[in-house]
Amino acid sequence: MINKRLLIKNLLAHNDENSFYDKKLRLDFSNKEGKAKFLKHICALSNSNPANNSYIVIGIDDATNTIIGVDFYDDSKLQNLVNAYLQNPPIIQYENIPFPHLPTGKVVGLVTIRPQYSITSLRKNIWKYYGGAVFFRDGSISMPKNFDIEVKDINSAQVALIEKQASNNIELTLDRVMEFMAHNNRGLEAHYKVFKEQFVLCWSGKLKHKNGKQYYSRVDIELVNEQVRLFYSALDEVQISFDEDSFSILEFVELGIGKNQKYHPLERQVFSFSPNGTYTLETKILFNPPYYDRRTLHHIYNINLALLFKISNDLPLSDRELTDLRALPETMLICHFNSIGEPIEKMKNHKSKLKKYTDTYAAYKEAIRVLRKVTYNS
Repeated sequence: MINKRLLIKNLLAHNDENSFYDKKLRLDFSNKEGKAKFLKHICALSNSNPANNSYIVIGIDDATNTIIGVDFYDDSKLQNLVNAYLQNPPIIQYENIPFPHLPTGKVVGLVTIRPQYSITSLRKNIWKYYGGAVFFRDGSISMPKNFDIEVKDINSAQVALIEKQASNNIELTLDRVMEFMAHNNRGLEAHYKVFKEQFVLCWSGKLKHKNGKQYYSRVDIELVNEQVRLFYSALDEVQISFDEDSFSILEFVELGIGKNQKYHPLERQVFSFSPNGTYTLETKILFNPPYYDRRTLHHIYNINLALLFKISNDLPLSDRELTDLRALPETMLICHFNSIGEPIEKMKNHKSKLKKYTDTYAAYKEAIRVLRKVTYNS
C-alpha cells in the first residue's frame, strides 16, 4: 500500500511541477471559475500522462514549497463534476492527508488521476473555456493545444520509483496507531480495528449518550496504512458501527431554533474491505430538512440580517446578540431549506467579518459543508 503522506513528501522534495504532478495553495469549487480551473488541470494531466497516475497536491505555498494545509474536504461527488464536464473523463480520487504539524482540522488534499489513454476534452462550456477544448501540460502550466499532438510515455519509470519509495512500513503504521491511542489522555475515546489482516483503521471522539443512543463528537477517523483521514468533524454527531468486513459512519446534523434542537441524519458512509487489498466506499445522503412556520423564519432572518449589518460596520454586539450570532449559520441554513430570502449569499458576502468570531466561523464552514453535500446529491 502507498503511504500518501510519504508520497506527498516525495513529490515535494524531488519534483517540480511537470506532466504528472501539480500543486495548489487551494481549490475553490464555490464558483464556475474555480471549477473550470480544476477541470482544466485534470484534463491536462490526464492527456499529458496517459500511462501513469497523476497527482495534484493542495495546500502548498508554491513560492516556498511549504505545506500550509487546507480544510478537510469530504465531498465524494467530485467525480460527478468531472464526468459532467469532461469527455473521456479519468477516474479521480480526492483524499485528505493529515500532517502532524498542521492545526487541528487542517490537512493536505491529494487528487489522484488514474491513467486512461483516450484524449480528454471539455464536454461543454464552463467559465471562459469552450466545449471541445483540449489541454496538455507545458512544463508546470496547463495549456490548450491541438488534440493530434503525439504523447510519449516519459514518466513511467519516475512515477513508479516515487510510488515505490512511498510504500508503507510497520514502523509508520505502529507509530500512528500509538498517536491515536494517546487521544485517550485528552478525554477522547480512541480505538483501532484491523480489517482483512491488512487495513488498520483508527478512530477517536468524545462519547455522549442521548435518548438511549451512543454518539461521538469531535470525530477523527483515519486509515492508517495509507495515512488518509476518512472523516473529520469538530461539531456534528456521528454513530459508528462495524463488523469483520466493513466500517460504517452515520453522520447527524443538529438543527433547530433556540433550545428546540433535533438530530437529523445527514449521510451514511460504508467502507467495505476485501481480502485482495482493496476497499470500496459507498455513500448515501439521508437528509430531510426541518420545516418551520414561515413568519417565525422571516423574523429570524431579519434579525440575522441586522447582525450581519452590525459586524460589517464593526458595531458592538450585546451578549444576547453574540449568542444569536453563534447560532446564525445554523438558522440561516434552516432559512435556506425553507426558501426564506438569500441566507447563503448573505453569509458568503460577510465571510471575512465572520472570521473574527471563531465559533461562528466554524459553524459557518459546517453549514456550507452540509449544504454542499445536500446540493450535490440533489
